[in-house]
Amino acid sequence: MTPPPETAPEPFTGIEESPEFRQLRSSFRNFAFPVTAGFVLWYLLYVLLSCYAPGLMGTKVAGNINLALVLGLLQFASTFAIAARYARHAGRRLDPAAAAIRGRAAAAAAAAAVEESAE
Repeated sequence: MTPPPETAPEPFTGIEESPEFRQLRSSFRNFAFPVTAGFVLWYLLYVLLSCYAPGLMGTKVAGNINLALVLGLLQFASTFAIAARYARHAGRRLDPAAAAIRGRAAAAAAAAAVEESAE
């Protein structure tokens, strides 16, 4: 098995340094990092309340349904909401930009292959 190359091939280095790719990464990071941080904080709040405020979490909401159950189910609901929001964000902002970059990279690779075969 051969080790991976030390540096990326030249066409990929050019892609990484392009303003379009930087904008794509920025758009992803601007979505992913705040949402991830918010969800982790929301989850930790649930865990901390479960550990240190059992009286509050045991508060009856309706019948045998307590606050802990409601907040636990909201964890699932927020997970699905985040996934749907990300799919929408990716469909509108990330996927079109990635497809354009991928198309330019394929064209550059094809041109490099033609040039290499001509030599």
